[in-house]
Amino acid sequence: MTQKLISFLPSSFETIDFAVYDFINEKMNTFCTTNKGWNKVPVIWSGAERSKQSKDNPDNRDITNALIFPIISIERTSQDKNNDSKGKFYANIPPINDEKGGSITILTRIKQDKTSNFANANSFKRVDTGQINFPRKNKKIVYEVISIPQPVYCQVGYKIKIKTEYQQQMNEILQPFIIIPGSIKRVMIERDKHIYEAFIESEFNQTNNTEDMSEDTRLFETEINIKVYGYLIGADSNQKGPYITIRETAAEIKIQRERVIFGDIPDFKNGNKFRP
Repeated sequence: MTQKLISFLPSSFETIDFAVYDFINEKMNTFCTTNKGWNKVPVIWSGAERSKQSKDNPDNRDITNALIFPIISIERTSQDKNNDSKGKFYANIPPINDEKGGSITILTRIKQDKTSNFANANSFKRVDTGQINFPRKNKKIVYEVISIPQPVYCQVGYKIKIKTEYQQQMNEILQPFIIIPGSIKRVMIERDKHIYEAFIESEFNQTNNTEDMSEDTRLFETEINIKVYGYLIGADSNQKGPYITIRETAAEIKIQRERVIFGDIPDFKNGNKFRP
């Protein structure tokens, strides 16, 4: 029997950050009209160092190292551990008090080799079968129990800034943020098979300098706030125990007894059932 591998990566703040970035950059995949035609709007993470942004995306800056508009930037603004929104696991489930830990059982499966050893041993003890692997009902089954740390839910806030030089570009970029969620605010974002709920706030704040008749470059800027209801699993790099804990259940419990002292008659003698 082929065992299916379990793909599980922990959920951290970085995982939620990438989920927001992937949603804006890949799922929305916003385009607008530029002087070079119908092009994709670049998305940058504003928390990164300026030198790294210049190396990773040199096309986003001109010869003076200034950003080329239009552009979308993402910034994480807040983290809130809200006790009123505890998600699915409302009660606190402490980990098992050993070096492995683990709080939530995610999978239980039969340990094939250990279970077959018990079945063969029981069959060998029966004198009427004559073979080790005689098919019969086996009640001694060993299970593998796989568990993970308890997810801790939190609210993470993000600020999306859209900057363009023309009103037409702003209209083309802004409209997908209103259309994609539909008549509600919620969208689903994901990263590394973790799925989070995100809510796009209905109020879009605009700060344009079109009223200023100075020689400064005309700029249209809109700010959008997104709140993500995410969860964290483990302590990331500070995690002391494993993220996935695998334990085996006990199929049989034996208590040793000194038969000589109590004068018991042995059940087996020379591998055969003892009959006085």
